[in-house]
Amino acid sequence: MEIKMSLIPGNKTGKVGKISVKPGDSVQAGDILANVETGKGNRPVKAPESGTVTKIVCGEGGEVTTGQVLFELDAAQPETVQQAEAPSEAKKATDLETELLIIGAGPGGYVAAIYAAKKGIKTTLVEKEELGGTCLNVGCIPTKALIKSSEICRNVRSSAEFGIVTDGAPRVDMAQVIRRKDAVREKLVSGIAALLEGNGVQVLHGSASFLSENKVSVEGKENYTVSARDIIIATGSKISRVKIPGIDLPVVMNSTKALSCTELPKSITIIGGGVIGMEFAFLYNNLGVKVHVVEFLDSLLAMLDKDISESIRDSAEKAGICIHTGSKVMKIQESDDGQAIITYEGKSGEGVLVSDKVLVAIGREPNLDGLAIEKSGVQLRGKGIDVDAHMRTNVEHIYAIGDVTNILQLAHVASHQGMAAVDNISGKSVSVDYSAIPNVVFTSPEISSVGLTEEGCQKQGMDCSVSTISYSSNGKALTMNEPEGFIKIVRDNATRRIVGGSIIGADASSLVSVLTLAISNGMTDRQIAETVFAHPTTAEIIHEAALGFGVGAIHQL
Repeated sequence: MEIKMSLIPGNKTGKVGKISVKPGDSVQAGDILANVETGKGNRPVKAPESGTVTKIVCGEGGEVTTGQVLFELDAAQPETVQQAEAPSEAKKATDLETELLIIGAGPGGYVAAIYAAKKGIKTTLVEKEELGGTCLNVGCIPTKALIKSSEICRNVRSSAEFGIVTDGAPRVDMAQVIRRKDAVREKLVSGIAALLEGNGVQVLHGSASFLSENKVSVEGKENYTVSARDIIIATGSKISRVKIPGIDLPVVMNSTKALSCTELPKSITIIGGGVIGMEFAFLYNNLGVKVHVVEFLDSLLAMLDKDISESIRDSAEKAGICIHTGSKVMKIQESDDGQAIITYEGKSGEGVLVSDKVLVAIGREPNLDGLAIEKSGVQLRGKGIDVDAHMRTNVEHIYAIGDVTNILQLAHVASHQGMAAVDNISGKSVSVDYSAIPNVVFTSPEISSVGLTEEGCQKQGMDCSVSTISYSSNGKALTMNEPEGFIKIVRDNATRRIVGGSIIGADASSLVSVLTLAISNGMTDRQIAETVFAHPTTAEIIHEAALGFGVGAIHQL
């Protein structure tokens, strides 16, 4: 039996979204096989009869027309249908016992599992989706893979400045960009699977929900009832739901959908000027897309020092990105020709933007879906799980780490918290210190920060000094044709210790580790100034900034 695309008015095409089946899958009449985006909305493709999928003719991201064959189905005989529809016995759950049960295999959960196993703890890890969680599958790693492709595109455009002449503008093969991103992701996922197996971690695939404070049900292809001495909740976060009229239109994407979009829009409006929004803004801009950013607050990346925020705005506008701060999106509409119409309210009144796509990048919130957390007795703080400095909840043997705690939504924080939780389970007394947590934003140029900001020190009444060095004085930055940006280090004058730092410029994501090490170990500006830094490297700006507290920088007036 051939399953064909139903009528699309106006002889227009549709775009195949997520395909929910694979060849060999058994389906029931009415099951959704795939979704197709059309100008009139998202249209499900359903199985007309029960049977087995024998062939998938379409592909995710491909264009389809009215009457085009999408699937081939081997319809079940009446006896088979009756047998399939007859109520089957519920799968019996297998009883398991473990010393440590970890729910969620993101950067917090899988790191905690490997760390615990290395300490000799019998560990079981539960994950309902892919190993690696949001960060590896639809977050940190995929976005950085796309950002790298976009940076190469930007470099090709400017290659003549380096004496490398190309013929014409580069052509972006977005499908290949996505394939490369997927290949990187798949390699890392398989690597995590090998590490878990090699360290003896038992992995269960399914959805976990509490039955009691010591017992968890896992439902998947196989069902389990797991009893554990200790439990770590590491279920991460989910995309926040935004109440904007028109948010569900086909022209609107979230960050997850954008990471699999094989069609590059000519223009896009990004709602949100935070980390996700600004990374995507520069990503699309580097690929030649016209970008608008609409931010409710008066500044971009509001968690950063004011001068860093102002600098990245200057860079964005210089690159051709249109910024609308102090603006609230009122509604999203779709025109007859499939364009997105965004109405926003700004300081000057109502404004309208028109673009091919809209990307909503407003934020994430703790994910407790399906966990039945109330049966565990664990208490919440706001939307997240309440934990102490040892990552312990109010239930002594239950811990929580990562985004689900709503403390800091950073993958490296989740990993650090996971190891601290395991240490405490092992009998040590380990507290998590958040005073030197590095933060990186992969814009163009990159931004990184750690410790206190200048404004934060002033609010605390600290007697502090600031040393600022421009990238334009750094030889390596000039050879890279990236003289834009600066480093800013904050010193506590009473102790001469470095308490904070921000970098905007080339290699900022790597250089912040040096500042993190200095702050974590209470280093003074003199100790950094007395350290030999290799030449020529961008790291020399850290040395110059440290000298700035004393005799003054050597290479900057």
